[in-house]
Amino acid sequence: MGREKGYDMQQRSIARIKVRGYQGMVDGGDNIKEATWESVSSMLQVGGTVIGSARCKEFRTHEGRLKAAHNLVLRSITNLCVIGGDGSLTGANLFREEWSSLLDELQQQGLIDAEAARSNSELHIVGMVGSIDNDFCGTDMTIGTDSALHRIIEVVDAIMTTAQSHQRTFVLEVMGRHCGYLALVSALACGADWVFIPEMPPEDGWEDNMCQKLSENRADKKRLNIIIVAEGAIDCHNKAITPDYIKDLVVRCLGFDTRVTILGHVQRGGTPSAFDRILASRMGVEAVLALLEASATTPACVVSLVGNQAVRLPLMECVQMTQEVQKAMDEKKFDDAVRLRGRYFFFFFLILQLGYYQISSSFNVAVLNVGAPAAGMNAAVRSAVRVGITEGHKMFAVNDGFEGFYKGQIKEIKWGDVGGWTGQGGSLLGTKRTLPGKHLDKIAEQMRIHNINALLVIGGFEAYVGLLELSSARDKYSELCVPMVMVPATVSNNIPGSDLSIGSDTALNAITDTCDRIKQSASGTKRRVFIIETMGGYCGYLATVGGLAAGADTVYIYEEPFDIRDLQANVEHLTQKMKTSIQRGLVLRNENCNENFTTDFVYQLYTEEGRGVFDCRKNILGHMQQGGAPSPFDRNFGTKVAAKAIQWITQTLKDSYKGGRVFANSEETACLLGMRRRALVFQPVSQLRDETDFVHRIPKEQWWLKLRPLMKILAKYKTSYDVSDSGQLEHVARLRPKETKTSSAI
Repeated sequence: MGREKGYDMQQRSIARIKVRGYQGMVDGGDNIKEATWESVSSMLQVGGTVIGSARCKEFRTHEGRLKAAHNLVLRSITNLCVIGGDGSLTGANLFREEWSSLLDELQQQGLIDAEAARSNSELHIVGMVGSIDNDFCGTDMTIGTDSALHRIIEVVDAIMTTAQSHQRTFVLEVMGRHCGYLALVSALACGADWVFIPEMPPEDGWEDNMCQKLSENRADKKRLNIIIVAEGAIDCHNKAITPDYIKDLVVRCLGFDTRVTILGHVQRGGTPSAFDRILASRMGVEAVLALLEASATTPACVVSLVGNQAVRLPLMECVQMTQEVQKAMDEKKFDDAVRLRGRYFFFFFLILQLGYYQISSSFNVAVLNVGAPAAGMNAAVRSAVRVGITEGHKMFAVNDGFEGFYKGQIKEIKWGDVGGWTGQGGSLLGTKRTLPGKHLDKIAEQMRIHNINALLVIGGFEAYVGLLELSSARDKYSELCVPMVMVPATVSNNIPGSDLSIGSDTALNAITDTCDRIKQSASGTKRRVFIIETMGGYCGYLATVGGLAAGADTVYIYEEPFDIRDLQANVEHLTQKMKTSIQRGLVLRNENCNENFTTDFVYQLYTEEGRGVFDCRKNILGHMQQGGAPSPFDRNFGTKVAAKAIQWITQTLKDSYKGGRVFANSEETACLLGMRRRALVFQPVSQLRDETDFVHRIPKEQWWLKLRPLMKILAKYKTSYDVSDSGQLEHVARLRPKETKTSSAI
C-alpha cells in the first residue's frame, strides 16, 4: 500500500474522537468530536487518557447501546478502535453483534432512514489492550504496564536508600487485585526478599518460612528487606494477606523495624515510558490497518504484542482465555492459572522460585562483560549466577572483559555476592573493549587453570566479534572447545541476530525524558527548533525510536542517506509548522549519520534558513544515555535472557560431556541468544557473519527501519507506509502442560 493511501487512511479512520469512553458514545453531542492533526499533538508525553474514560452502566443495557448506535450513525462512524480491558472489549464485541438489529430498531422508530441504515450496515471493531495489570491473555505486554512498573521501581529504589540507612524492612503493596504481574515483575526487578501474588497462594507455614528467609538475609549482612504484596494476595485458605498483617508478623517474630507503603494510584499516573509510547504507536498503526482490511465476515480482533511483533487475534478468544484464568483461580487450580497467564508470566514465576531446589553438577561456568557498559548488565549477571548455582554449576566472574580474562582476573562468585545488583547501572564486573584475538594463548591457559567448562559473554559488538574469534580458534586451542553463548547488551542495539539489546530501553528513556523537558522549555518561548545528537555509532536505532517516542519532526541516520535538498525540505516543513498552533520543532541526529553534515552544520543551517521564522538550539546528550539505573524492562529482559542462556549452557554441557570431559567444537555450540520477532532464539555466531556490516558495526537488515515511515507520517510528511509486515488474524497460542518445563518456557 502506498504511503499516500496510508496517510489518508489515518486521517479518515481516526476522524472523530469519543470523549469519556462508552459514556460519551451514549450521550453523543459534544462528546464525539472531530479530531484534527493539531488536536492530538503534544499527547505523547501526557499520562492517563486525554480524551477521558468512564465506566458506563448505561452501555450495558440494550437502550444504552441503541443510543450509542444512533449517535454513531448520525456521524457515519462505522469503525471503532476500543482501547481498554476485557470488559470494554467484551462490550465492543456485543455491540458489533447487535449492530444490524440496532439499525433495524432505529429505522422502525423513525430515527434513521433506509439509506442511513444501508450506508452504515457494517460496524468494524479492533481492540487495543490498555491495562496496567497486564492481565489480558494473548499479548505479552498491555499498554500502560511498563509505565506502571517505572512508577513502582522509582518508589522501590528510593525506599531502598532509606531502608538501607536505617536497617529497615519495607512492605510494599502494589496494584493487582486479580493478577500478580506487577508484583511478580517488580519483585524480580528490585531483588525483593519475598513476594505475594494471587496466582501463588503460600502453603500453611509460610509465616515461619518467610521470617527464616528474612533472618538469614540479615545474618548475611543485608541491611534491608523488601517484601512486595499484590493487593489481591491470598493464602491457601483464600484469606487475604495484607501489608499490615505482614508488618505485624515481622515485628512480632523478628523484632525488625518495619514500615508499610501502599503505592495506590501513583502506579496509574505519570509520564508514559518510552516502551509504552512505542508500543501504543505500533499498535495504533496495526489497529488502523486491521480496520481498513476488515469485511463483514471478519471477526472483531485485538492487536497484541508477541515477542517483538504485532499480531491480530480474535477478540473473543482472548477474552474467553482471560476469563479462564479467573475461573481456574476460583477453583484453586493455580498451576493452570499461571500457565494461562502466558509464557513470560510463567517464566518469571519459575525464576522467582530459584533457590528452592538445586541440581547436582560439577561444571564451571564463567561470566564476563565485554564492550561499553549498558544498564541491565548487572541484572543479567545476577540472574546468570543464581540460575547457574541452582543448576548446580560453580560460577566464576571475570573482571574487565577479555582483558581481565587473559590477565587472570577470575574468581568464584556466589549467591550472596550478587545481592542488590539488579537495580545498579553500569557494569559491576567491569568491562573493556579489548578483543581476545591477540591473547588467545593466555585466555586458553586461564581456562585450563580454572577448568572453565562454559562461557557466558554479556556485551555489545566487541562481545560478538570476540565470540567469533574464540570459536574460530577452537582448532588451535582445545580449551576453547566448550559451550559459548553471548547475550547482547549495548545501548546502540546494533547486534546482528537480535531485535533488542539489554541497555537500549534505558537509553531510550533517557533520550525521551530529555526531549520532553526540552519541548517543555520551548512552550513559553514558541518558534524554537531543537537539534539533538544521540549516541549509537553508525546505528540509528536510538535516534529513530527515540524520535518516535519523543514526537520528533525529523531524524537523521546513517542507514537512510540524505543530502542538502533533504535538509532544505525539512527546514521548509518546519517553517510551515510554525504557522500552526504547534510552534516548536524537534530534530534528532545520530552521531555518525554523515561525516559532513555534523550537528554544528545542521544547527547553523537551520539557524540561517529559519531566520525570522524560528530560532535554534542544540543539545548533545552524550554519555548520559549510558548511565543511570536500568529501566524495569532492561532489568527483566536481562534477567530473562541470562536465565535462558544458562539453561542452554546446562543442556549443551550435558550433550557435549563425553569420556570424562567437555568437548564442544560444532558451530551450534557457540551461539548468540537474541530476540527475533516473536521469540528468543539461539543462533550460531558463525552463521551471523553474512548478516553483519563489520566496517560500520551494524546488521545489514534492521527491523526498526520499518518504523521510520510511521515517524514521518506522525510528523505530517506525505510518504508511503510499508504494510508487508502487517499482522494476519491468528489464533491465541496456549502454553500446554508439557511445555511448562523451565527450558521451554520461552
